[in-house]
Amino acid sequence: MSPTFRAMRAFNYRVWAMGAIVSNIGTWMQRVAQDWLVLTVLTDHSAVAVGITTGLQFAPMVLLAPLAGVLADRVPKRRLLIGTQSAMGLVGLVLGVLVVTDSVQLWHAYALALALGVAAAVDSPARQAFVSEMVPREDLSNAVSLNSASFHAARIFGPGLAGLLIAWVGTGPVFLINAVTFLAVIASLLRMRVSELMPAPVAARGRGQLREGLRYVRGRPDLILIMVVVFLVGTFGLNFQMTTAIMATAQFHKGSGEYGLLGSIMAIGSLGGALLAARRERPRLRLVIGATLAFGVFASAASLMPTYTLFAVALIPVGLSSLTLMTSANATVQLTVEPSMRGRVMALYMAIFMGGTPVGAPFIGWLGSAFGPRWTILFGGLVSVVTALVATAYVLRRDELRLTYRWRQTPHLQVQSVAHERQVARERLASVQANDSRSAA
Repeated sequence: MSPTFRAMRAFNYRVWAMGAIVSNIGTWMQRVAQDWLVLTVLTDHSAVAVGITTGLQFAPMVLLAPLAGVLADRVPKRRLLIGTQSAMGLVGLVLGVLVVTDSVQLWHAYALALALGVAAAVDSPARQAFVSEMVPREDLSNAVSLNSASFHAARIFGPGLAGLLIAWVGTGPVFLINAVTFLAVIASLLRMRVSELMPAPVAARGRGQLREGLRYVRGRPDLILIMVVVFLVGTFGLNFQMTTAIMATAQFHKGSGEYGLLGSIMAIGSLGGALLAARRERPRLRLVIGATLAFGVFASAASLMPTYTLFAVALIPVGLSSLTLMTSANATVQLTVEPSMRGRVMALYMAIFMGGTPVGAPFIGWLGSAFGPRWTILFGGLVSVVTALVATAYVLRRDELRLTYRWRQTPHLQVQSVAHERQVARERLASVQANDSRSAA
């Protein structure tokens, strides 16, 4: 089997992947339909309303993440996921019925976005940690990357399909289709061979488990750095669900089909990044920081594109670099934590990664209304560039490293340890002094 798909050797992961691709298509369809519903049906192109909807959807990730992480470490993850996936499917069903019956109001969209966020807050850490129970440790990084590939492969088809359906029959049927797709994940969970799962040790019930998880992370500077990076980029840079809608309608004056197409085009780069990441056996911190810098540069460039076509093409490298950042950060965290702490650490990671959205999305929406649509992407790109530069300076100082760029050598960018060079110099000096002493004798 190709190294890119080596995690597929596990039966349970194959079953999971088949259900996930169907559900992911539905999820992307709902994301497009939700923003379009709020932006053009329930409001008069209010970027602030879209930002509030997005913020409500991700707010529970901050508030419930610690408890969700403890729950993921205490309860069998497969059973927990069946419950959360059912709840998210129910939210899509209710919203679809409200739209089809022409009963939907803006507060319904807000309330159901919040309900979806609550279910996702419980689902996310369990789903992230469950990957390690389906595949052996040596295939974990590959499985994380393939999960991302599935998510973004669905993004190629989901937004475009949603745009066509919205133009044809409206947003209501899109929500109903998404509700049905959750059955694919539930079916895959029920079909798994439980005897082949490799469950992590279940955390014993007791007080102080939240504090224990926080203490664990606090004692890991490498995890803290990754979480700071993903918080800043996730809060201000990864709002493309909202920003591409604003760019398509307000900047380029396009309809739902063109908006959905932007998501599919960006997913081409994301899928490429995921498949490249799947070939790496173990990601490194330098990849996280490098991908952050690349994302900031590409996003800033995309925001300045003068036409819709050039903007769409510019989203391909944006998707590739953002996906590289997300998969490398996720895999690095999962591979370096204790199995019994994985649920709590991943809950904290997801809370930090997605939890800034309740602040960032309304702010970015206001920024677009006040200064123009391009600033919704440009600001996040600039924040990402500064974040990468500061993180680089911190790592170089902490680890006493020096970067050198050599055009005629491969790799061009080389990292050298100043402490190691000092040690080599001391050893050489000691050797010279010893030789001089012997010569004098």
